[in-house]
Amino acid sequence: MALRLFVEAPLRAGAVFDLPPGPARHVQVRRLQPGDALQLFDGLGGEWTAEVLQMGRQQVSVRVGAHHAVDREPALAVTLALGMPANERMDFLVEKATELGVAAIQPLVTERSVLRLDGERAERKQAHWQGIAIAAAEQSGRTRVPVVQPVRALPTWLAGLAGDGPRWLLSPATTTLPARPVSGTLLALSGPEGGLSPNEEALARAQGFADASLGPRVLRADTAPLALLAALTLPQ
Repeated sequence: MALRLFVEAPLRAGAVFDLPPGPARHVQVRRLQPGDALQLFDGLGGEWTAEVLQMGRQQVSVRVGAHHAVDREPALAVTLALGMPANERMDFLVEKATELGVAAIQPLVTERSVLRLDGERAERKQAHWQGIAIAAAEQSGRTRVPVVQPVRALPTWLAGLAGDGPRWLLSPATTTLPARPVSGTLLALSGPEGGLSPNEEALARAQGFADASLGPRVLRADTAPLALLAALTLPQ
């Protein structure tokens, strides 16, 4: 199978250019040679065939071939807003959510959050998670890369929400899951270790979030969002 790479620039048939540093390193690590085939995608839909033209010590030149209008994105665009789990669990969550088809991820700091980020550290983590999402999109065959939004405090994020579409709050206060939408958008809010506080759940409900349950078992902070994504985006 040809190496598949995301290029953050619009592609066109016949274009010749040097790959950005990240994708170029992937080509070098795989020890591709001039004439070897690649697959490229730019996040604007579909994917492109490509060919390695020249390999340098730090430079990889490619030529773009034909466009293929494949679409592997779910009909329902789900944004996950979540209290960030600690340690490596957020990395795992971003990777697997991307594989399952998430449209966007909003990391949140909540009252019970173990992981607390702000300033430059939050910016570095956001860039790190965006890189994980790109790699997972490349590996899983997605034609779009989910956006990892800047880290926000939950109350500030809730106060600035706009737009239509259903909003779900993963909460033990109910035992049912609302009717599953099959297309459009959905915004899902999930808590950190220990869950959201009663005050935070009340703030979410005041912003139009409906309680949603994933069943009688208690799921970890890094399991619940993935279980919801699987229920919403995988073929039924």
